[in-house]
Amino acid sequence: MAKSKAEKKLYHYMTKAISDYKMIQKGDRVMVCLSGGKDSFTMLQLLHQLRIHQRNNFELFVFTLDQSQPGWDDSNLRQWLEQRGYPYEILKRNTYAVVMDKISEGKTYCSLCSRLRRGNIYTYAETHGYNKVALGHHRDDMIESLLMSVLYSGAIKSMPPKLLSDNKRSIVIRPLAYCQEADIKEYAAEQQFPIIPCNLCGSQENMTRVRVKQLIKDLADANPKVPANILNALGNIQPSQLMDQKLWDFRNLENDLERESIAQVAND
Repeated sequence: MAKSKAEKKLYHYMTKAISDYKMIQKGDRVMVCLSGGKDSFTMLQLLHQLRIHQRNNFELFVFTLDQSQPGWDDSNLRQWLEQRGYPYEILKRNTYAVVMDKISEGKTYCSLCSRLRRGNIYTYAETHGYNKVALGHHRDDMIESLLMSVLYSGAIKSMPPKLLSDNKRSIVIRPLAYCQEADIKEYAAEQQFPIIPCNLCGSQENMTRVRVKQLIKDLADANPKVPANILNALGNIQPSQLMDQKLWDFRNLENDLERESIAQVAND
C-alpha cells in the first residue's frame, strides 16, 4: 500500500531525528512505550517500518502501563497488537489511586502521574534488559515544555531528544522530536488507531500546557515560523547571551579583556 503524504512526512522527520541524535543502533533492544494515544501509536508503526527497512537489526517490544484510570479499556489495543504480531506486555499498576490520594481536587495531576509512570517504565526496561526506551513526545510537546519552564518554573529546559533515564540504566529516546502534532493527528485518523482516551488529565481543561499550546497557536497564526523557531532555539544555545554563571564566567570578563589587549599589543 502506498504511503500517504502525512506518513511520508512523519517517516522522513522521524528518521532524520534518529540519525541526527544517533538514537537507534544495530543490536539495540528498544522498548516502545505505547500509552494508547495517537502519538505512541504513530511512533510504534513508523519504528516498525524502520526496523523492516533496516532488516531487523534492532529489536522492538511494546510496553503499555495500565494505571487503572476510570474507563480504561485496552481490549481493542490488545487485538490491534496481536493482529500485527507485535510482542507486548500490558502491566497493571494502580497509580491512579496514588495520584487521587496525593493531589488535591482542582490541582494538576500530570507531574505526579508522570513520575509514577516513568518509575514503572524504567524499572521494567531495566528488569527485562531493554537498553532504549522510546517515548512518543513530538515537536509541539518539546516547544510547549520549553515555554512552560520559562514562564512557570524560571528555567530554560525542555524534553531532549535523547537522555539517560532517571535510574541511569537505559537511554530514553524521542523519535518524533521533529514531527508536528498536526501531521500525527492526520496520520492517526488515516490509520484509525484504537485510541484510549486519558480521562485523568484530559478532564483538566485549565492545565498550564493547554494555555501554552493556545499561546503558541495564537503567535503562529500571526507568524507561522514561530513553532519552528522555538524548536531551533533548543539547539541554538548561546550561553554568553544569557545569565547562567555556571555556563559563562561573567565575573572575570575584565581579565579576559586584559589578556586580549596584551595579546593584541604583542601581535602589533
